[in-house]
Amino acid sequence: MKLRITFDARWLSTGLGTYTINVLQNLRSVGDVHVHGITMSENRSKIAPLCDDCTIVDAPIYSLQEQLRVPWAARKAALLHVPHYNAPVLFPGPLLVSILDLTHILDETYRRTWKSRLYARPMYQAAAWRAQHIFTLSEYSKACIMKHLGVAEEKISVAHCGVGSHFLPIEEALASRIIDGSLGLNRSYLLYVGHLKPHKNIPCLMRAYSSLVRSGYKECDLVLVGEDRGGRTPLEALARELDLAQKVRFVPYVREEDMPALYAAAKCLILPSFEEGFGLPVVEAMACGTPVICSNAASLPEVAGDAALQFDPRQDNELLECLRRVLTDNSLRTQMRTKGVANAARFTWQACARVHFDVYQRMLSS
Repeated sequence: MKLRITFDARWLSTGLGTYTINVLQNLRSVGDVHVHGITMSENRSKIAPLCDDCTIVDAPIYSLQEQLRVPWAARKAALLHVPHYNAPVLFPGPLLVSILDLTHILDETYRRTWKSRLYARPMYQAAAWRAQHIFTLSEYSKACIMKHLGVAEEKISVAHCGVGSHFLPIEEALASRIIDGSLGLNRSYLLYVGHLKPHKNIPCLMRAYSSLVRSGYKECDLVLVGEDRGGRTPLEALARELDLAQKVRFVPYVREEDMPALYAAAKCLILPSFEEGFGLPVVEAMACGTPVICSNAASLPEVAGDAALQFDPRQDNELLECLRRVLTDNSLRTQMRTKGVANAARFTWQACARVHFDVYQRMLSS
């Protein structure tokens, strides 16, 4: 029997958008399912081809409108899946929620804000209480949901993110020519990919990079890929303070088709985060044959395995030592490339979609 589900696919930015699109792209390949998508007008061209039918709801995220209009759009749904904690409290039917991380209540910077206290924490609690089942991206996040939201273990399924099939090793010289042509990056570089928010711990990376440059290693720029208007301004100020204004490159946006070359041309990817629900850039970079340095915090040890160099995110000197090792030890780089490609192969979007389908099937047959 064909399963019939409704999926709230209105948020297509950031990692949540990557998760939403890839689950929908792979869902019908793993089982017999009819997908009714709810999305915004601006995203219809992306979502409609991934669904059997589509309803437009132009209600802003985190608004009262979405709390009223999403339940109405899903009123005939046998099951509604909302891939975020902004689940509609008025929806009367079976509800599944994805809680990709608990950054808004775990990170010190976020949890002190009024938005966290008055909105995020209550909505996390409401979503966890209301949902029949919860998806998350790592065993780390599952443990956090159990601890901080009081959810029973059997109510949570871990569906690791996958690596897109277009993330493959590219010869470094070819990748460099591609990136020079598309982004004008014509020097060797170290790479960061992600938000510019405080929990990403980018100042630690910039300070370690500054020490590297001062010690005489000046061949590489530091490229920060990601946009956040509030986060970029203090990082630009820090770059000036560290005398790195000409060596730190801010790149707000990179086309998806250019991402494999961006990774492959980098000397290494660094992800110094305090909090990560998964850390997709780690495995995307590994799939492209790029050495990875990441913090030993949150989900990153689970995702990176033994294929990355890891450091305490509160110790700039540990990151500096990792950078020196990767940049000067060719044997280590070769070993990291081999291990990284093998580690990235563990993660597929089809396997992620299979976890979702199995839960849908179980919920609809109960």
